[in-house]
Amino acid sequence: MKILNRVTALAALAALGLINTGCSKEEAAEPAAAATAAVEVETAEAAAETAENTAPATETLEVVEESAAVAEPEDRAIVLAQADTADAPARSWKYKEGEHYTRLIPTQGTVGGADKIEVAEIFMYSCPHCYTLEPYINQWAETKDPNVRLVRIPAIFNQLALVHAQLYYTEYYLAQAGILKDQNAFREMVFEEFHRRSNRLTSEDAIRRLFVRAGISEEDFNRTWGSFEVNQALRVAQDLARRYGIDSVPKIVVNGKYTTDVGAAGGSSELLELIDELTAREGIR
Repeated sequence: MKILNRVTALAALAALGLINTGCSKEEAAEPAAAATAAVEVETAEAAAETAENTAPATETLEVVEESAAVAEPEDRAIVLAQADTADAPARSWKYKEGEHYTRLIPTQGTVGGADKIEVAEIFMYSCPHCYTLEPYINQWAETKDPNVRLVRIPAIFNQLALVHAQLYYTEYYLAQAGILKDQNAFREMVFEEFHRRSNRLTSEDAIRRLFVRAGISEEDFNRTWGSFEVNQALRVAQDLARRYGIDSVPKIVVNGKYTTDVGAAGGSSELLELIDELTAREGIR
């Protein structure tokens, strides 16, 4: 009920034009100078030296390259592999390229492989619009097609965003290892901490205390925070954001090919419809 009330109130403000639908690089919620302790990304060489002793036993994130770089005709529907369309009429698409979404040419890489259609949400914990969109994305994820994969990629616009991106990948790998039991609940906790409790989470110590409150031991946090996997994931996030041309958040990228956001779609609910339409266009390849 609390999440529903928050969504309703913020949606009403958006309808009145009192809030925007995204945070840009220029209006990043917290400037780099606000961080009281800067956390730098380790070099690959330095991280590799300690990976054996510090990293959790999980896979690292890498960019999966996409070779299909030729733009497809606008009226060509790409059908999901499991659908029987022998006698089906051509589908009429509600959303239009150039108006509701943009096509990336050439198609860029993704986080996961080509076995599923990837929907990436690029976000920042400090962005109030990402906070507003969070329950919509979570609801969509619960009912999405099983052939669609949702990934989250933290945008790194400044030093504080870098610290928060390291926070995100620490939670991600702790969840992958089964140490953090409910990543969605923890992510909601981080948003609440920043936007409602005014805890900007500017230092490693402040973030460690948050993880401890969530039931994570200091040992597990310390081992994961500085791990090779987390630092590799940060490099992948920066690389993909550059390839996707991300200059504001929240932003949605479908299969490294289509980009859109709440404003272009016409609203949060419309964005979910658009995501479904773009994944239907893309199909299983």
